[in-house]
Amino acid sequence: MTFEQFAMARLPSLLRYAIVLTGDRHLAQDVVQEVLARAHVKWRRISGADSPEAYVRRMVLNEYLSWRRSWAVRNLHLAGERLVEIDDARGGVHDHADRIAESDELWNRLATLGRKQRAVLVLRYYEQLDDESIADLLNCSPATVRSQASKALRTLRLESERQLHLVEEKS
Repeated sequence: MTFEQFAMARLPSLLRYAIVLTGDRHLAQDVVQEVLARAHVKWRRISGADSPEAYVRRMVLNEYLSWRRSWAVRNLHLAGERLVEIDDARGGVHDHADRIAESDELWNRLATLGRKQRAVLVLRYYEQLDDESIADLLNCSPATVRSQASKALRTLRLESERQLHLVEEKS
């Protein structure tokens, strides 16, 4: 497969992945563009890998986690970016307005997490990877992955409880 064939076939999938990681369509496009530019230069080596797509997805993850993108955490743009735009696996018929509200709420909560915690949750629940695969991608131990996931979920749970108490106080 040529680089051009790979890029055309995998671009939508890579963009969805980057959007979930970054929470921002424009930043995701920048990340994917940067990665594809580097992948094009190294395509002979990448195409010889067992899974060129997995290799490029790891490049996207590394670009997201890199120090050059650290400003993205502080300047996360939530407006205009909705999880309903991503092919999710929930299925069934849902009210569009409810889905947008749920998506905004989820983006707001994910934005409170650090980059590594957010990456762990995305890799676990969006990419459906096991702890060993996530640890390999993040260059850490499976125990660290479990710890990061636990802390991230605890943070999200505490924020949910806090929001629920605020709603109850108002009524």
